[in-house]
Amino acid sequence: MALILSVNNIQVVYKDVILVLKGMSLDVEEGKIITILGNNGAGKTTTLKAISGILKSEDGEVTDGSIEFCGERIDKKYSEEIVRMGIFQVMEGRRVVEDMTVHENLLAGAHTQRDRKKREEDLEKVYDYFPRLVERRKVMAGYISGGEQQMLVLGRALMSRPKLLLLDEPSMGLSPLMVAEIFRIIQRINSEHGVSILLVEQNARLALSVAFHGYVMENGRIVLDDTVEKLMENKDVKEFYLGLSEVGKAKSYRDVKHYKRRKRWLT
Repeated sequence: MALILSVNNIQVVYKDVILVLKGMSLDVEEGKIITILGNNGAGKTTTLKAISGILKSEDGEVTDGSIEFCGERIDKKYSEEIVRMGIFQVMEGRRVVEDMTVHENLLAGAHTQRDRKKREEDLEKVYDYFPRLVERRKVMAGYISGGEQQMLVLGRALMSRPKLLLLDEPSMGLSPLMVAEIFRIIQRINSEHGVSILLVEQNARLALSVAFHGYVMENGRIVLDDTVEKLMENKDVKEFYLGLSEVGKAKSYRDVKHYKRRKRWLT
């Protein structure tokens, strides 16, 4: 498969002094869902922001390495250029424009689309994916539920006609039923439209259930990557991210987090 994204040994520094990513590399194959696993502070969100160009607005910079999208280097480009190229990041926290209606929020996602007919076609597709948004289309986005807001930010992303979606914690704060619905839609977006997806998700079991390949990240570095089938059988992944001991008993992360990582994780 052709690569749509290649992150090559990047180093990211904030405010000229805080080193966050320390030689981070990963690939996203065209048309695949790829996931990054890792604990809080591992550098997962920073990785997405480096790809989407948002780092520059937060006093961060890729100081070494490179990022290539569809064969073109993008790590020196601004976020507006990167969106036009086909990358859209859905940030954690469901960042809707609260004092705009649902419909207006969706139209805001199509700001790069000048063809009115295509924009209307895209709206129809989004409303087909998310029937609830049809009912809420005239409601201010700040007054809809958390699950509906997550649908809205995904729909807004689709309005940009992305080639690559960067999803940051799409399940955060949602009920189990809503999480299941959101992830079914994510899979539909990938399978029906061929949109490549780079997924950051704390729920490792859920992420691995929809992805093709996974990367495990700790302290700004990738410590392991493999197909999801092999990761789910890896005893370290089971213990540290799926909450299972070697004998198959559930363990809380509170118990697991103090364990010393095996030497292989630190090489």
